Amino acid sequence: MTATAPAPAAPLLRLLLVLAALLGTLLATATPASAHAALTASDPKDGAVVATAPAQVTLTFSEQVAIGDDSIRVLDPAGKRVDTGEQRNLCDGSIIKHGVVLHSGLPNGTYTVAWQAVSADSHPISGAFTFSVGAPSKTSVTLPDQAAGSGPVGTAYGIARYLSYAGFILLVGGAAFVLVCWRRGAGIRAVQRVVVYGWATITAATLTMLVLRNPYTGSGKFADAFDLAGLKAVLETKTGASLVSRLLLLGAAALFVAVLFGMYAKRQPTDGTEQEAGTDPAKDKDTSDLTFGLAIGGTVVAGGIAATWALSEHASTGVQTAIAMPVDILHLLAVAAWLGGLATLLVALYRVPDLERTAVLRFSKVAFASVLVLVATGIYQSWRQLGSWSALTGTDYGKLLIIKIGVVAVLIGLAYVSRTWTARLGTAAPGTPEIVTQRVSRETTADAETEAATGSARDPEPEPEPEPVTVPETPADPARAAQLARQQAARTTAQKKKVRDADPDRAGLRRSVLAEACVAVVLLAVASSLTSTEPGRAAEQETGRAGTAAPAVPNRPVKITLPFDTGGEDGKGTVRLELDPGRTGANTLHLFLDRPNGRPLDAPEVKVSFTLPAKDIGPLPLVPDHAGTGHWTASGVQLPLAGTWRIDVTVRTSDIDQTTVNKNVKIG
Repeated sequence: MTATAPAPAAPLLRLLLVLAALLGTLLATATPASAHAALTASDPKDGAVVATAPAQVTLTFSEQVAIGDDSIRVLDPAGKRVDTGEQRNLCDGSIIKHGVVLHSGLPNGTYTVAWQAVSADSHPISGAFTFSVGAPSKTSVTLPDQAAGSGPVGTAYGIARYLSYAGFILLVGGAAFVLVCWRRGAGIRAVQRVVVYGWATITAATLTMLVLRNPYTGSGKFADAFDLAGLKAVLETKTGASLVSRLLLLGAAALFVAVLFGMYAKRQPTDGTEQEAGTDPAKDKDTSDLTFGLAIGGTVVAGGIAATWALSEHASTGVQTAIAMPVDILHLLAVAAWLGGLATLLVALYRVPDLERTAVLRFSKVAFASVLVLVATGIYQSWRQLGSWSALTGTDYGKLLIIKIGVVAVLIGLAYVSRTWTARLGTAAPGTPEIVTQRVSRETTADAETEAATGSARDPEPEPEPEPVTVPETPADPARAAQLARQQAARTTAQKKKVRDADPDRAGLRRSVLAEACVAVVLLAVASSLTSTEPGRAAEQETGRAGTAAPAVPNRPVKITLPFDTGGEDGKGTVRLELDPGRTGANTLHLFLDRPNGRPLDAPEVKVSFTLPAKDIGPLPLVPDHAGTGHWTASGVQLPLAGTWRIDVTVRTSDIDQTTVNKNVKIG
């Protein structure tokens, strides 16, 4: 009979499949997240109508952005480019402004400005707006509905970002679990797979992100992933340099893993007991030196990999970056030590029958310390990214943060349950090094006590003559010998598994750790979404700028009434002015002059001008047409910007008698 390896637990496989399907649904239905930088102003403004064509178009952003050769394009009504392609960096101190030069002599009509950039926290941003010269016109320009960083390429890039975090957690957390909690685990194949799979996952995900970076921030087409010029441009960016640095550090991590599961594993005991110190001083010193070297080297490499995120994403922009980046590194390392160690412990509980109780107790302490660091760094990060309580409920980042806090609370509750099971394991048999040995020793002791109790009432029977022991000969066939060895190993493993599953304390711990791992998958998905969402502080700043930039559009025409007195004969009366619709762009003006008795008053000349003092615009002169007795009108009155405009009306009633009256009105 041929022995077969024990099959993985069916409930565990089913649960992992359900979690994978849930994660896939979340990623597939997620909408593109806003990035950190945002467009806060432009010149000309969106929807503005200017009298003459500007020499350039400028864009102002809330944070630093990377601008390429074609980042700002200006298109005429027919869709033809009218910019020279000359991009200008107009940044001055805290003002982040970029522009593009336009060709001279542009005709009247509506022009479309399409722009795309990459924010300082690595996320692509894009948008478009229109302005008109002279008067608005029809335009045939069609812009893609797909925003930068969305579509299939954006989805693939988001999945790669998630897998890079997952791989980092398994790699760092698994290695830390071995070095700190369970050194014998370095020689266990199931534990080795966790760390090696983590290394392979983060390496493959990083390579994918590097290749997809050009289409992710550009065209959104997979074919551009093979554009060598685009790849070269990516390597010159901060994000590209971070990804390459991560790959180099993963090369060092591969050497670390090779030593950990090679030379270091050979120095550890394989019988489920801790190695006794002092039995071989030379070997003890070599092992201690190797452990110390691996701990220092592993910490440096893990910190370096975590820094590749801190130096290129949210922590590298905004306020207090000098504090935020080290805090972000600590946060990532704490997450890896907790969740990665949790995953390794889960595998060990399911796949290693003779897991030492001391390993579980040590991990309980490591997890507790990691949670403390996680909470402290998380509070600082939340304050830095939100900036106010209103952002917690009024922005997408704040809402995601609330979800994350809820998931973390559930995870901490499950961790408390796991600590309860761990405490029961730790107090069940002090001094007993591992779970299975404890269970077997209890059963052996019980059998001995039973024999002593029943045997004391009768005389001991004479011992039978010992039969000669026949030692089975080793089969001459190597294949048969290997088959027998596999059968014996399978029987031994099955016996250990049977004893393991009979331990209620271990079964309870296994269930609680499995629940923790499931919640950790959801937590990682929420955390990954947070990294690609515009922080609440930036979102509120953007809303504030937008709120002060343009007053609300009135729902009726602007109407004003002004008394006047030119000082001459029949020189007193009232000006009634109506501006319809009373907003930026083209308006129709009607002006009426009335005598004090209410009858219409004709005048030799009436002039109107518009001035926007806040922007140093104007006066924009206007001579309305005489439409009838006491009535003047003008169409196509252009007001290019929103704000508080001063309207000046000049009335001349004779060759020498005239006056000017004015009033401020708000134009939306």
